[in-house]
Amino acid sequence: MREALSSPEWLITEDGFDPERANVRETLCTVGNGYLGTRGTLEEGHPGDLSGTYLAGVYDAHDSPVVDLVNAPDWLSFAVYVDGTRLDVRNAAVLDHERTLDLRTGLLYRRTVFEHGDGRRTRLETLRCASLADRRTCALRVEITPVNHEGEITVESALDGRRRNLERLPVYPPGTAFPLETRWEKWALTRHLDRTERGADGGDDGGVAYLEMRTIASGITLGYAAATLPSVEPLRSGFTLEDERVVWRATFPGAPVRLDKLVRIGTSRDFGGGDVREGCLAGLEAARTAGFDEIVAANAAAWEERWDDCDVTIDGDPASTQAMRFGIYHLLIAANDADPTVNIGAKSLSGEGYRGHVFWDTEILMLPFFVYTRPDAARSLLAYRHHTLRGARENARINGSAGARYPWESADTGLEECPEFTPDGANRFWTREEEVHINADVARGVMQYVEATGDRAFLREVGAEILFETSRFWADRVEWSESGTCSLRRVMGPDEFHSHVDDNAFTNYLVRWHLETAADVHDELRTEHPEVADRLGLTDAEADRWRAVAAAIALPPQRPDKLIEQFTGYFDRLDVPVTEWDENNMPRYPAGYHHFNCEDTQLLKQPDVLMALYLLPDVFDAATTRANFEYYEARTLHKSSLSPSIHAIMGIAVGDPSRAEQYFARSAFVDLTDNQGNTAEGMHIASAGGTWQVLVCGFGGFRVVHGQMSFRPWLPASWEAIHFRLRWRGSRLRVTVDHAGLTFGLDGEPLTVLVHGRPVELTAGTTTVPHEAVPVG
Repeated sequence: MREALSSPEWLITEDGFDPERANVRETLCTVGNGYLGTRGTLEEGHPGDLSGTYLAGVYDAHDSPVVDLVNAPDWLSFAVYVDGTRLDVRNAAVLDHERTLDLRTGLLYRRTVFEHGDGRRTRLETLRCASLADRRTCALRVEITPVNHEGEITVESALDGRRRNLERLPVYPPGTAFPLETRWEKWALTRHLDRTERGADGGDDGGVAYLEMRTIASGITLGYAAATLPSVEPLRSGFTLEDERVVWRATFPGAPVRLDKLVRIGTSRDFGGGDVREGCLAGLEAARTAGFDEIVAANAAAWEERWDDCDVTIDGDPASTQAMRFGIYHLLIAANDADPTVNIGAKSLSGEGYRGHVFWDTEILMLPFFVYTRPDAARSLLAYRHHTLRGARENARINGSAGARYPWESADTGLEECPEFTPDGANRFWTREEEVHINADVARGVMQYVEATGDRAFLREVGAEILFETSRFWADRVEWSESGTCSLRRVMGPDEFHSHVDDNAFTNYLVRWHLETAADVHDELRTEHPEVADRLGLTDAEADRWRAVAAAIALPPQRPDKLIEQFTGYFDRLDVPVTEWDENNMPRYPAGYHHFNCEDTQLLKQPDVLMALYLLPDVFDAATTRANFEYYEARTLHKSSLSPSIHAIMGIAVGDPSRAEQYFARSAFVDLTDNQGNTAEGMHIASAGGTWQVLVCGFGGFRVVHGQMSFRPWLPASWEAIHFRLRWRGSRLRVTVDHAGLTFGLDGEPLTVLVHGRPVELTAGTTTVPHEAVPVG
C-alpha cells in the first residue's frame, strides 16, 4: 500500500514505535477534512493512547464546567488476532514500524511487523482517509500478511461509542509522574454521549453496522454506518452488539487478507432534524458502490485543488518547506467552507486542548491564510461569527452593555465559555471579562476579507451587522471624562500577564479603527443600500456617535523616543531583565516569576503594542515601529505560540531580521519538534497560521497598505528563493522572491502592486521586478 503515497518531500514519517512520543505522533498524524478530525492513533490502540474523533460543531456540557468539543464515537477501531494472540504493542514484539502522513493527499499509512508466539511474524499495513471530496465518508484499508506462518487470523472491526473527554486533572504533589499506560486514567473523565440505537445486518461481505449516540445536554444525534469488505471469504463471521459498541468479527485462514472498512458519519446538524440513520445508510451505500480506490482518488483530486491554491516552497531549505506544508495541511483540514456554523478551535480537530473553543486566533492568525488563498473558507469562518451573534448579544447584556460582545472562548452558541479558574483551581482567569478586544479582532477579520475579495454582498448580508452590533458595545463600554476623552478601563490586552489595566494601547487603537470603519460602512450602505441600515435599525445619529467616540478615545501619548506605553502606568512597572534562554534560545521566566505573578513587571507574555503596529500598518510610521519593536521585543517571554511569528514579521519590517530565522523556526516546528511540550493535546493551529504569515508577510514582504497589495521582501542568505500563491479580488497571483528580485505570475485582470514602495503594473502572464533600492539577503 505504500506505493499510494507521494514523493518523500510530502511525507512526515515515524520510524519505530516510541511510547514516549506516541501521543505527539497521534496529533501530528491527524486526518481530517473540516467536518471531522481523527487523531493518528494506531487502529488497535495501545496502552496510554489518546485517541479521538472530533466533529466540528458537536459540543456538549453534560457534566463539564464549560462546553466541550465532544470526543465522538470511534470509526477507526480495528483489531487483529493470530491464533488468539492480539497484535498490539503490549502482547507482541514490534520488529519494524512506520507511520507516514502524506501531506499532499491527506492519507495516513502505517506498517508494523509483529513477532508473537514462538517466533511467528505478521505484517500489518493500513491506509486511512477522511475524504475531502465527501466530508462525511471515511475509509480504512487493512492488509494482514503472515510472514512465516499459517496461523488463523481473526479481525474485529468496530464502531465504538465508549468515549469520554478529559476533565480537570486532580492536584498531585509537584513532580508526580505516572506510567505512560495510566497517565490519562488519572484524569476525571466527563461523559457526553448516550447510546440511542445500534444494529447490524449480517453477511460474509461485512454486512452493515450502525451505531447512534446522542449528546446528553445539547441533544445532537450522531450516526455511524460501516461496512467491512474482505478480499477473501471468511471461515466464519458475525456481529456482536455490545452496550455502546457494534463489532463485526471474522476469521480467515492463514494467508494474506485485505479488508476495506467504509464508514459514513452524520449528525442531526447535517439533516436539519431529518432521519440520521437513513442518511448514514444511504451515504454508506454510495461509498460501497464507489469503493475504497475511488474514494481515495476523489480525495486526492480535492487535495490537488487545494494545494494549487496554497502551496509554498523554500528553495535551499527542504526541511522548512516540509514544515510549511505540514502547517498548511493542518489548516486545510481544520476549516469547512460548506458550514458557516463552525469555526476553528485553538487545537483544531486534532485534540481536546482548550476544549475545542474558538479564540481570536482565528481572525488574527489563521484567517489571513484563508482570505488570501481559500476565500470561500474565510467567508465561512466569518459567517460563524454572524451565526453566534445572538450569544454575543447575550454576553453584552449579562455584562450590562449594549450591542454584542464576542466571547473570549466561543463554542456553538457564542456565549462565553472561558473557565473562571485554572484546572487546579489556584488562579483566576480574567480573560473572560477583560479581553474585550476580541470584538475589534472580529471586525478587522470582516474588513480584511471584504477588502481582499471585493465581496460587498457579504458585507451587506453578514458583515455590516457584525460591525454595527459590536460598535454599539464600544459606544456603551467607554467611560467619558470631564476633559472630553473616552477611556476603556479594566481591560486586558493580548499580553495576558497584565489584567485590570486602563487604556490598553492595542485595544484603544483597534477600537478607534473599528468605530471609524463601522461609521464609514454605514455611510456607504445608507447611500447605496439604505434598506440594510434600516433592517439593522441604524440611524445617522448613531454613526455620528461612533465617530465622536473614535475621535475622543484615549490613546497613550508617544514619548520623544517614539515609544507607545502599553497601558496607563506600564512604564512605572518593574523592569525585570531576561537573563536566561532555553535550548531553543527562547526566554525563560526570570527566577521567581511565572504566568500569574508578572503583573507588577514590564514582562510580556506575547506581543501587545507590536500586534497593534502589525495589524494597523497605515497608522504608524517606520520610526515608531522600530522604536517599539526594539523596546518590547527585549521584554517578551513568548509564552504563547503565536508570539514568535509576529516578532519575526516585525523584525523584518523594521530592518532588524537578526532573529527572524530563529522565530520562524520556533513557529514552524512548534509541533513537529514539540518544542512547547504539549503537542500531545492537539495542534498549535494558530502557530500554523502565523508561520504562513511569516513566510508570506515577513520574508515575502506582503502587506495591504491603503487598500493596495505591497511587497517589501527580505530573504535569509541561506535561502535561494521562496514561492507562494495569493488570491486578490478574483485574480490568482504566484509570487517568487529570490536574491535578484520578484517574479509575479498573474491569472486575472491587470493589477497594480507596490514593490519596495514603487508601483508596478502586472498583466496576465509573468512580470519580473528586480531589487533596486533595497538590498535582499
